[in-house]
Amino acid sequence: MDSAAPPYPWLKHYPPEVDWAAPLHAKPVFALLEESAARFPEHDCIDFQDKRFTYAEVKALSDRAAKGLIDAGFRPGMKLGLFLPNCPWFVVFYYAGLKAGGVIVNFNPLYVEPEIARQIEDSETDFMVTLDLAILLPKITAQLGATRLKHVVVCPMAEQLPFPQNFLFPIVMRKSIAHPPEDARCITMRTLLDNDGKIELPLIDPATTLAVLQYTGGTTGVPKGAALSHANITINARQIQLWFHALDKRETRIVGVLPLFHAFAMTCVMNLSLAFGACMLLEPRFDALKLLRLIARKHPNAMAGVPTLYNALLHTPGAENYDLSSLEFCISGGGPLPLEVAKAFHAKTGAHLLEGYGLSETSPVACINPPELGSKPGSIGMPIPGTIVEILSLEDRKTVLPTGETGEVCIRGPQVMMGYWNKPEATAEVLIDGRLHTGDVGHIDEDGYIFITDRLKEMINCSGFKVYPRLVEEAIYQHPAVRECAVIGVPDPYRGQTVKAVVALKADAVLGEEQLAHFLETRLSKIEKPTQYEFRDELPKTAIGKIQKKILIEEAAAAALKETK
Repeated sequence: MDSAAPPYPWLKHYPPEVDWAAPLHAKPVFALLEESAARFPEHDCIDFQDKRFTYAEVKALSDRAAKGLIDAGFRPGMKLGLFLPNCPWFVVFYYAGLKAGGVIVNFNPLYVEPEIARQIEDSETDFMVTLDLAILLPKITAQLGATRLKHVVVCPMAEQLPFPQNFLFPIVMRKSIAHPPEDARCITMRTLLDNDGKIELPLIDPATTLAVLQYTGGTTGVPKGAALSHANITINARQIQLWFHALDKRETRIVGVLPLFHAFAMTCVMNLSLAFGACMLLEPRFDALKLLRLIARKHPNAMAGVPTLYNALLHTPGAENYDLSSLEFCISGGGPLPLEVAKAFHAKTGAHLLEGYGLSETSPVACINPPELGSKPGSIGMPIPGTIVEILSLEDRKTVLPTGETGEVCIRGPQVMMGYWNKPEATAEVLIDGRLHTGDVGHIDEDGYIFITDRLKEMINCSGFKVYPRLVEEAIYQHPAVRECAVIGVPDPYRGQTVKAVVALKADAVLGEEQLAHFLETRLSKIEKPTQYEFRDELPKTAIGKIQKKILIEEAAAAALKETK
């Protein structure tokens, strides 16, 4: 540990085998693939539906794809959009676009046409890569001529499947396949890859060269493109590699079920796997039963997921029949990890289920609970190497508060974004004096563990008292019938806002409003107790499985407005 480092509280209890002050060298993102392909050319890089791709094969495919893009008119600084689910072609073209000197723009394949068009124009995307599937291709070809999009690269779904699936897919799934129109602007992947793959890698300054435009989820407003440099991304992968040093072994397998277009999976699955030279087990979508089978059959060491994913694995019928004991380290992010879920998952698997914290703006990881020391209940852990977390006053947003006091969580570190793409005013609101203001409320305890109390925008103001939804949710999760819940503030003519709980129950569980209210009597103060309850079969979620409170809040506001008319 650097003896000259300031006396940050986490340094007193930092994991002994992790150096917070370790050198963090920036490099081009494509170096992650190049270096591992040189070290482990025959080692599996991707396992997709039982078809395996070695590091040498992924490198060769990305070289040919990069040259094909350049031959098609792709130039340094251009944007390459990826409109893809988790599959080998995502990895190939992510690295191909960067090798061609371009910028990757991750698109959510669940987007509808207006959302796609908006992001194409905002990001200035000229080339797009997608699959020959009816649920994807028509949405992209519709953008040709309607937006600035100039070329669409169409990848065959079947060619990334093993035999005999690759042969049967076009026959059995013919109604699911879309054929590209006769248009010179649509390029088949076979045509694009018809070259020798001989390219010169671009010479770039990792600290100043844009690598990825990562659009925020839009849960609190219109999505903005977080501009991430090559240094932001490679250093964040290195930080996590240092944190999980025990995974640095040849047989490491990392489950990739979270969508790679999201920053969490981009870094903690794809780029981390390549940093280790590990194999990523890619799944195109989350299916709890299929994931249980995959873990039991493929014996992965690590997995990244959101709390709802781990909760679903616990409560899927028949889950007790699958052996998950190969898992050693699991990262939970994208939302608060309920204590009951963490305990139950550890009891079933023996794995360390470690809550972490990050944002698209931090590439995305800033904090994780240390596997060697164990998690503190309710904590997001400690800052990863080279990262500084400070708590600033909610009143002036300038004063750094002492240990134990609650304020806004702010982050400094080499993984903090360059800014929001073409949005200087929005950038100036969150990047102040070298700090990223997260909009999250929390505190640091005397051991250096950080606790997020809530988001500033989600905090509920009841008659002038601040109510933190996370604390209420933790109390509700203690009830054995509750599978998942979300607590929001809704309009109230007397209090200004009141607390509402939206709850989904476990299979065959029975629970009513009066029973739950009675259960919370001794667990919450009078001001914190929900005055409204709603029971649903499912809660609305984002593509990565994060509960969408924004939708619940909008629904509640619309209902309140209707009542006043």
